[in-house]
Amino acid sequence: MALSNAAVRAARPKPRAYKIFDERGLFLFVKPNGLRSWRLRYRYDGREKLLCLGQWPDLQLVEARASAEAARGLVAMGVDPGLQKRKSTAVQICTFESAARAWHAQSLEHWTERHAQDVLDSLVRDVFPALGAMPIGAIGAPAVLQVLRDVESRGSIETARRIRQRISAVFCFAIAEGLVDQDPAAVVTRALRPTPISRRQPALTDIDEARALLAACDRAGGPPIVRLASRFLALTAVRMGTLLGARWDEFEQLDGDAPLWRIPAERMKLKKARKADPANDHIVPLCPEAVAMLHQVRRVQLRCSEGNQRVFPLPPSAIGALYKRAGYAGRHVPHGWRAAFSTVMNERFPLERAAIDLALAHAPADMSKVERAYNRAEMLDQRRSLFARWGELLIT
Repeated sequence: MALSNAAVRAARPKPRAYKIFDERGLFLFVKPNGLRSWRLRYRYDGREKLLCLGQWPDLQLVEARASAEAARGLVAMGVDPGLQKRKSTAVQICTFESAARAWHAQSLEHWTERHAQDVLDSLVRDVFPALGAMPIGAIGAPAVLQVLRDVESRGSIETARRIRQRISAVFCFAIAEGLVDQDPAAVVTRALRPTPISRRQPALTDIDEARALLAACDRAGGPPIVRLASRFLALTAVRMGTLLGARWDEFEQLDGDAPLWRIPAERMKLKKARKADPANDHIVPLCPEAVAMLHQVRRVQLRCSEGNQRVFPLPPSAIGALYKRAGYAGRHVPHGWRAAFSTVMNERFPLERAAIDLALAHAPADMSKVERAYNRAEMLDQRRSLFARWGELLIT
């Protein structure tokens, strides 16, 4: 059944991208951020291909159908419309900024929204002011190096290296499009300042000291929700961003025998392709102490008339500030609970290493690439036992 203009207008974003089909391979692709684009699925040289025709509402339904028909005509004449479009785009590209934006747009399919925005922001902030308006073929290694040294001069050594990689990727894109024949960013690596030796984030890896920190937090005062969030973070050993994004509908069987926290894959630290697969949701078995924390949070929210679906509606700095008030500045940070859990549990239960790694959403270190691809055993019972023992050790 063919699409109507009303159906296109009514298409609303959902948690995951989806398609609404028109006819003969044409469909509307709707992203979670609300972006809607027209795409055409076609076959060329025996292979199925995909052509992006344009975004709605800039390209209306009738125009999308006309563009799709024109593309089918090219296929009938033995011309690949996707290749034809790339050649047309390449002719229009001349400056570094236009090449960079074309590369960025082409890469969006493989990136998360957050990473895509980070890449673009870094180019707009640090590269476009100096190189953006220059013809891409006129840019040499000295000009690239000067941009990177300006970034280094403010102490951002690792940022400079990431920006070099992005500039190099733009030139590789331009080489493939026939715009230039060399990558000046590839030769400046050795001229950059060496990467500083990374320091581990401070973490208490002795269980007695960890318990002392929680007790000090209780004495430090402040909003109860912050102390509860700190304890729940300690008991689950998740990442800080995962904790702050937690929603009540992610928790299951809180009053049952096997309570758990099902963290959607889209909120996990994964590549974009894996984020879209619910099979990659991360499950955290909840120990009795963690469940008790959640019940306390519920009572606090009810007293505050909190209607937010977020469990811990806090600023990112709240728990770190609590540790500073408790006198643990420089000794422990929120992310340090992951190191604490791993160290303490590996010392006490060395035979449970694989389950400990899975509890932290890590692939076991001794697992081969093939096993990582095919072995989806979650060792849920072992992990539940580990978190139960961790809760008993931590909360006395």
